[in-house]
Amino acid sequence: MNRTIRMSLAALFALAALTACNKGNADKPAGDTKAPASAAQSAAQGAAEPAGPHPALLDPSKATEQAPEKFTVKLETTKGDILIDVTRAWAPQGADRFYNLVKIGYYNDVAFFRVISGFMAQVGISGDPKVNEAWRPARIKDDPVTQSNTRGMVTFAKTGMPDSRTTQIFLNFKDNSNLDRMGFAPFGKVQSMDVVDQIYSGYGEGAPRGQGPSQGRLQGEGNSYLKAEFPDMDYIKKASIVQ
Repeated sequence: MNRTIRMSLAALFALAALTACNKGNADKPAGDTKAPASAAQSAAQGAAEPAGPHPALLDPSKATEQAPEKFTVKLETTKGDILIDVTRAWAPQGADRFYNLVKIGYYNDVAFFRVISGFMAQVGISGDPKVNEAWRPARIKDDPVTQSNTRGMVTFAKTGMPDSRTTQIFLNFKDNSNLDRMGFAPFGKVQSMDVVDQIYSGYGEGAPRGQGPSQGRLQGEGNSYLKAEFPDMDYIKKASIVQ
C-alpha cells in the first residue's frame, strides 16, 4: 500500500471515530454532563427548604423549657404588632408555658375568638383540631397571684377547677382586679394598648350566651369554622420571642 493510500485510510478512520464520539455525547442526557454539587452546595440547598411544623405541636412533653427571667414576645396580628413583656417571677408556671408555646409556633394563625369590649380579648385555641386534641389535657399547676389584672396585663384563662390552665390567654382591656381573688395570675404586660384596643369585638361573648363562636366547635373544627362564620375576627399571624 503506498503512502497516499495509507494517509487516506488513516484520515477516514479518524473521521469515523470523531463521528461516533459526537453521536455518543448527543445521546447522553444533559444532566449526566453536569458536575455533581459539592457537599457545601447540597447543605445550603437543604437549609433553604422550609422547616415543617414543630413536633411539640402534637406532643406537649417536648415543650417544657424553663423561660428566661425576663423576655419579650411580639404578636404580629391582623391589626398590627403587640409587644408583651414577660416577668417569670410573677407567675413561673404561666411564663414557662407561654414561652414554650411561642417557641413552637403554637400561636401562629390563631384567632382572638372571645373579645368583650370593656373587659378582655381572649386567644389561644389552635386553628388545627389535631393540635387542640394534643394540648387540651396538657394542664399546668396554678401560680400564686402576685400581680393584679389591671389594664394591659396578660393572664392565662382557666376554669373554676384547680390547675386547669392550658393554652388560652387574655389581655385585659381595663382594670379587672376582681379576677385576682379567683386565681387568675398575670405573667406579662402589654407595652402599648393601641393595637389591642382595635381588636374586633363585634361578636361579643361566645355561644350560646352571645353571638360569638362556640369553643367546642372551634376545638373540633378549627379555623375553617371561624373563617366561614366569623369573617371579621382578628388573628395572631405570628408570635415570636424578640428578646
